[in-house]
Amino acid sequence: MTVRNRGALAAMAAGVAALTVAALVACGSQPADDVGAEEASALASATPNPPAAATTSVPVTAGELPADAAIVPPVRLVIPDIDVTATVNAVGVNQRTNDFEVPPSVDQIGWYRYGPGLEAGAGSVVIAGHVDSAEQGAGAFFRLRELDRGDTLTATGSDGKARPYRVVAREEYVKTRIPLDRYFARDGKPRLTLITCGGPFDAKARRYRDNIVVTAVPA
Repeated sequence: MTVRNRGALAAMAAGVAALTVAALVACGSQPADDVGAEEASALASATPNPPAAATTSVPVTAGELPADAAIVPPVRLVIPDIDVTATVNAVGVNQRTNDFEVPPSVDQIGWYRYGPGLEAGAGSVVIAGHVDSAEQGAGAFFRLRELDRGDTLTATGSDGKARPYRVVAREEYVKTRIPLDRYFARDGKPRLTLITCGGPFDAKARRYRDNIVVTAVPA
């Protein structure tokens, strides 16, 4: 799944300074109207992120994880309402293409390893995955657009602990307009951010126009 996005992510971890996010995953069907947008926005820090460096034209999110924060990667995601049970792999950004490097198998999903882990006391834990593939069919996030406020999901960490979450928002953005600094932030209240693609499919470009973003908070 490749989702092209002009946005860039800054990762101040493991010596990585700034990463450009590109493609994510996709689903052709239109979701219902956005829900919970105000609540999702309120979870982010009230302090605006630093402006992007002069050499970039994309938002940059700066910030270090707390020194005492154990980074616990998610390894499994279960969303009963849309029949998802998926393996989560730690991923970054493809240095050659500047794409968010989602696992090639559409039944698996990727956790942005330069962001917070499940034990972080602040910030957005980002998981993205394919919706579908011409070769492999429906992906793990094929029905992500169906989630609504109040739906529940469980993220299990590498420590074996299952952590419940509750959906508070579902939003759709044209990919060039998605506020990446909000969804990849390391500040604000702890939350889980699920991203895939949606909207109309551009057959010539072979990609979907939009991104669908689901925000969930610890239950």
